[in-house]
Amino acid sequence: MAKGTTNHQFSTEAVGDDREQWIRMYEQMVKIRRFEESVNELYLTAKMPGLSHLYIGQEAVAVGVCEALRTDDYITSTHRGHGHCLAKGASIDRMFAELLGKEAGYCRGKGGSMHIADQETGNLGANAIVGGSAGIATGAALSAKMRGTDQVAVCFFGDGALGQGLLYECMNMAALWKLPVIYVCEQNLYGEYTHYSEVLAGTPQARAAAFTIPVLEVDGQRVQDVYAATAQLVAAARGGEGPQFLVCHTYRYHGHHVGDIKRDYYRKPEEEQFWREQRDPIALLGDWLLEQQIADAAMLAQINHEARDEIAAGVQFALDAPFPGPDEVMKHIYVGG
Repeated sequence: MAKGTTNHQFSTEAVGDDREQWIRMYEQMVKIRRFEESVNELYLTAKMPGLSHLYIGQEAVAVGVCEALRTDDYITSTHRGHGHCLAKGASIDRMFAELLGKEAGYCRGKGGSMHIADQETGNLGANAIVGGSAGIATGAALSAKMRGTDQVAVCFFGDGALGQGLLYECMNMAALWKLPVIYVCEQNLYGEYTHYSEVLAGTPQARAAAFTIPVLEVDGQRVQDVYAATAQLVAAARGGEGPQFLVCHTYRYHGHHVGDIKRDYYRKPEEEQFWREQRDPIALLGDWLLEQQIADAAMLAQINHEARDEIAAGVQFALDAPFPGPDEVMKHIYVGG
């Protein structure tokens, strides 16, 4: 597979039997957006312990990538990982329960926002350490190869992880051993409060090329492009061609975390306004669905309405759920515990 930039164009003819798939992706993106809006509200009303890192603005990346995966394929996530978890199949009610520290959560309330995992859907966990999940995803890919399955692993990370040595050690081994892993760089322009240009020499694409890992680069605000590129890379990895690398150009609308409210000192309000008004991934997909006559305005409005209801029910479930008892302190820490 050649290194390059995808610029896929879609038409009504190309949609064919995939109409339900595009509607499903729109639904997923809307649910992630509404979920994160509710997370922010839970934080602002002091109902959620600890911090969270909102995924608003980047929904097309998680949904486009995970739509190209099977349930038994693996993903590893980041501190900004709610979108990845939901796109891979996590349930909204258990997600909220985990955020609120409730026993019904995926980690029985012990993991919180940055350590949600759901092995039944192939989600090996979010990770609070920048670049920390690279070893987990690469190890999962090694496991799949040794077991002789055709599973693949996807490692999500932000451009800030390009400054972490672990990522390069893993990429080197993956290239040498031809492991079925796809490294997905969500280049949202900022690592915490610093623009990537101040800390990144060269480009993400060049990093992968140094290990002879094939690279694709896409507009991360267009779920169509993300999905098409990921499907191509997954097919290559699943077919024994070794690791692949995907760069998705995207943007987070909110601050680094929910407490990062005043951002004028590191990015301009005009920049945020541009991305919100002209590059919103949900609006872009919605417009395309209307243009291709896959959906009408009433259907999109209904999807948004149903998403709000589902999110509200999930929040209420979590608020009503009990906290884990004191006897939980030493459980689920060691194998067999």
